[in-house]
Amino acid sequence: MPLDEQSRTLLDQLNKLPGFQTLTPAEGRRLIDELFQAKGEPEPVGKVENRSIPGPSTEIPVRIYTPKGAGPFPVLVYFHGGGWVLGNLDGWDATCRMLTNAVECVTVSVDYRLAPEHKFPKPAEDCYAATQWVADNAASIDGDPARIAIGGDSAGGNLAAVVALMARDHGKPRLAYQLLIFPATDAAMDSASIKQCADGYFLTRDGMAWFWKQYVRDDADRAHPYASPLRAQNLRGLPPALVITAEFDPLRDEGEAYGARLREAGVPVAVTRYDGTIHGFFLMPSVLDQGKKAVAEAVAALRTAFGK
Repeated sequence: MPLDEQSRTLLDQLNKLPGFQTLTPAEGRRLIDELFQAKGEPEPVGKVENRSIPGPSTEIPVRIYTPKGAGPFPVLVYFHGGGWVLGNLDGWDATCRMLTNAVECVTVSVDYRLAPEHKFPKPAEDCYAATQWVADNAASIDGDPARIAIGGDSAGGNLAAVVALMARDHGKPRLAYQLLIFPATDAAMDSASIKQCADGYFLTRDGMAWFWKQYVRDDADRAHPYASPLRAQNLRGLPPALVITAEFDPLRDEGEAYGARLREAGVPVAVTRYDGTIHGFFLMPSVLDQGKKAVAEAVAALRTAFGK
């Protein structure tokens, strides 16, 4: 189907912006900060706390959102998108507040180290360390260590999938669910959707190639399952998942391929493609009806996984 009217209107504005591949990382960060700067008063939650937690080599900033009411609450550990290069806690504040209230969970937003200053596997190692810290310290944040999910969008979806692999491979922590929102899963970038949606849909093939170039050092990194989870030989034993994709997204096919591989491995998984819309739509439910529907689906899936 063609782009829906809301996505076309948004895309007309986004296509006036410079491509990320034409910018330096610092310029790209400023651009994404301007795009995602929250407008108006933030959605209230019970409590918001900024903390630093131990990481592999340095402390990791996190923002902990707690809903109103009495805990212990289930916990969602969330990794923001931005091609492993862009993004921060502030840019994803609205999304985390929304999920905290709708799911009735503690949400821990992780400010992992960014490429190219910190290349693979450092961002993934930060995300795994943060998830393990949540499991070890759940009681201190009014969380339930038996109900921990991970999630993220785009590069954050990649990191969530990778953390699930790491947790299985290391034998801890035990995860209840993984929410993978238009995830990047394969550095090969050879899918049909990469070619079909190469240009004109906000995230471009050249832009995605630039992000991968910032993140990985060489072909060995690209092939590693902790960078390209679609290349993992074995996906058995991973937590149940929801994979959300967009019709006009270069990452569409690799996300759906990862969902298919999870299903083949016996992992309970739902894969939902949202037609007529573009990469990033989940983050804009206030202006995109498809984003609103996707958020509702994610909320329902997490509530079910948490037994709520």
